[in-house]
Amino acid sequence: QVQLVENGGGLVQPGGALRLSCTASGSVSDIYNMAWYRQAPGKQRELLAIISRVSTTNYADSVKGRFTISRDNAKNKIYLEMNSLKPEDTAVYSCWAGTVRDVYWGRGTQVTVSS
Repeated sequence: QVQLVENGGGLVQPGGALRLSCTASGSVSDIYNMAWYRQAPGKQRELLAIISRVSTTNYADSVKGRFTISRDNAKNKIYLEMNSLKPEDTAVYSCWAGTVRDVYWGRGTQVTVSS
């Protein structure tokens, strides 16, 4: 069993920056891959970035060059640094973790990009 809790969402102006974090607890030694997703109202959930335990990363084209995923295994955390934010980035951002048996989801944190 793994629990995931996101933090760092909020209101930011266009062009601004925000840093999200996700803290894992429970059977954290079973986690290999972790990722960030987002879901805007009326749209399907979108995979943004994924990171392996050895820090291999992959990004969606929509955020490549603007967002950076990172991992601190000692603290059982992943981060998403978001720069040059646009109104279309407004969504609920959720943390995901994968083990050999199961996948786990956080409950999400709201990011709103608006003046």
